[in-house]
Amino acid sequence: MAEFNMQNYLKFWGAKVEEFYESYMTVGDEHVKGLVSSMNYSLFAGGKRLRPGLIYSSYGIFEGFFDKVTPFAGAVEMLHTYSLIHDDLPAMDDDDLRRGKATNHKVYGEATAILAGDGLLTKAFEVMTNTDINPDVEISQMLEATHKLALATGDKGMVGGQFADMEAEEGLFNSKTVDFIHTNKTSRLVSYCCELGAILGFGTEDDKKRMREYGMRIGLAFQIVDDILDITSTTAVLGKDVGSDVDRGKATYPALHGIDESHRKAELLIEEAQEIISTYGKTAEPCRQIAKYIIERKN
Repeated sequence: MAEFNMQNYLKFWGAKVEEFYESYMTVGDEHVKGLVSSMNYSLFAGGKRLRPGLIYSSYGIFEGFFDKVTPFAGAVEMLHTYSLIHDDLPAMDDDDLRRGKATNHKVYGEATAILAGDGLLTKAFEVMTNTDINPDVEISQMLEATHKLALATGDKGMVGGQFADMEAEEGLFNSKTVDFIHTNKTSRLVSYCCELGAILGFGTEDDKKRMREYGMRIGLAFQIVDDILDITSTTAVLGKDVGSDVDRGKATYPALHGIDESHRKAELLIEEAQEIISTYGKTAEPCRQIAKYIIERKN
């Protein structure tokens, strides 16, 4: 049996998403040419495309018509990209590099970067509710998928986690705070990606719950590894500024528990995630490989 190549796997699905962007992300009016340019700058800046990969992989457990998934995978990556643009702003993390390139506000200015993020956020919901490009998605699936994405990324999810992250700087945090931040800022969107596969694939309520729980664990493990790499890796390897978490006194697992204990926590989460999807057999192999990749990744 050939060895599973995660880079090629994510690259394959990422290319599907980028093909969708090329046809969808066009300039509608000359007045917004600069805005769309800013949006596309970050959309096409590369990255792992992990979230689209998770959506396709989770969907593959239940169905095999992957073209159905592409607009939704593209929409989620739009929303993720908006969050990165805003995270990098001077008022937030004030970062200069993202995916090996200058951050959006460094190229287009802060005001345009803010609007580009706003544009990608709203564009994501436009894509998901566009019946013309989603002819094989039932309205009930569309409604559930859209509603749950809003929950995963608003004040009860990603945005709430980002707010708590800012509030907890300068070392004023405990284990409960770190759990809240990472669960909401990172894990809820990853969990949503996994559940989305079951939603679009007509999975049962048990399937949705199982994929949601798998996603929560790998999402938290991903963030823990991210925090470790911010300490142990380099800017050249990660493609973004390193050491900033420590400099700002951010609430992270390594800050509380040290690197070794944090890595053990991530390993345990991955083991639990693998056990959750063990019932699915061979169809879940890509999800297993993604979980393995998360704990072993170097960037």
